[in-house]
Amino acid sequence: MSLASQSLCSLKRQLQSGEISSRDIVEDVIDQIESRNQSIGAFLSFDAKSALEAAQHADLSLPLGGLPIGIKDNINVNGEPCTCGSKFLENAYTAPYDATAIQKLRQAGAIPFGRANLDEFAMGSSTENSALQITQNPSAPGHIPGGSSGGSAAAVAGNLIPATLGSDTGGSIRQPASHCGVVGLKPSYGRVSRYGLVAFGSSLDQIGPLTHTVEDSALLLNAIAGFDPRDSTSLNEKVPDYTEGLDQGVAGLKLGLPKEYFTEGIDSGVRERIETAAKTLEAQGAELVEISLPHTEYAIATYYIIAPAEASSNLSRFDGVRYGNRSENPQDMLELYNQSRAKGFGSEVKRRIILGTYVLSSGYYDAYYLRAQKVRTLIRQDFQNAFEKVDAILTPVAPEPAPKMGSATEDPLKHYLADIFTLSANLAGICGISVPLSPLNNLPVGLQILGPHLGEKTILRCARSIEISQTSVD
Repeated sequence: MSLASQSLCSLKRQLQSGEISSRDIVEDVIDQIESRNQSIGAFLSFDAKSALEAAQHADLSLPLGGLPIGIKDNINVNGEPCTCGSKFLENAYTAPYDATAIQKLRQAGAIPFGRANLDEFAMGSSTENSALQITQNPSAPGHIPGGSSGGSAAAVAGNLIPATLGSDTGGSIRQPASHCGVVGLKPSYGRVSRYGLVAFGSSLDQIGPLTHTVEDSALLLNAIAGFDPRDSTSLNEKVPDYTEGLDQGVAGLKLGLPKEYFTEGIDSGVRERIETAAKTLEAQGAELVEISLPHTEYAIATYYIIAPAEASSNLSRFDGVRYGNRSENPQDMLELYNQSRAKGFGSEVKRRIILGTYVLSSGYYDAYYLRAQKVRTLIRQDFQNAFEKVDAILTPVAPEPAPKMGSATEDPLKHYLADIFTLSANLAGICGISVPLSPLNNLPVGLQILGPHLGEKTILRCARSIEISQTSVD
């Protein structure tokens, strides 16, 4: 077994016992990427020299000492490219600073490693919208890895690196984790600083880990969570030790099954696996409670008004003037803007900018954006009411396993609809995790566990119980 394929916790034990060195791990990661990344397409680039130098000086006494962590290419790492999977920034922008999450990784002793592929500016659910390369699903050849953190998920599933960071705006950590068969955690909004994350939807984005195990996810969350005065949405709340109580079990917990999430549109095999997982937790002492989230049917429409509106505002800074690629020999400033953006942005990004600009325009703001914000409040209230009755909520991550490559680009609307089970958590600002279940026709399937705001310890505990039960079955 290669070192790159092992869990962070296993590697940490071997490092501390002296069986291996940090350099051994980094060298193996480099070997795995050089030999297999061309067929997977998870990483866009990496700096082997700086990683090996960091390994030489790793402080193994720190929580993540000497462990390499892959980074989604929309999170700034000082001195490294940050392309966001876009032609606009390719070979045109090098990050001049570390994102707060990267600073925290370094403080915990980790080695930020490489740039993982993504849908352009994190807009998509398949990673086929990357303008730079296609990422394959190593767990399901010929199928999408999910997105937008598809490179991050594929890197872990393909055993190129032990763990990665991704970002989640409407399911972009949980959905690729489900499709690739790894663990993916979206923290509560404000739990992890967004400073240094290239913004897509500022009221929705969160950075989180993709890992082999639930314990690894908790370990990484320990490192990156916490207050940051540079992020106005960061919460000044104490960060617990998320690794404590993981094996406590679920006895006494009330777990909700929302009737709106078990509709006719779900693949029967996916539904069967979710229900089996719920019964497993019930057998371990949890109480299953049917609940209702009545405004679920409005979530997709609400999300695809709010997220594009925020995206159109955030992407207005990419104008070809201050940084990024610009058109050559424009006749005037207007042509500079138009041509730079026309050539720099891909079709999905343009689609969302147009939609967002429309709903924010004069005469339509009240009819669309303001109304969507009101519905968002109702969705948030649905979850608040539910969490008065239950400790966590069990749902599918996606209606079906990973679709075949090309299906998303053929029918973008169908692909938007597939986000129905994940994007409500972003609208409500709550936490969620995807944990692998048994495959369906050799395709990975994930269980989504949603918790209340700052309820990460509860969902990690539930996810760990499922993980143990799946291991015993395997």
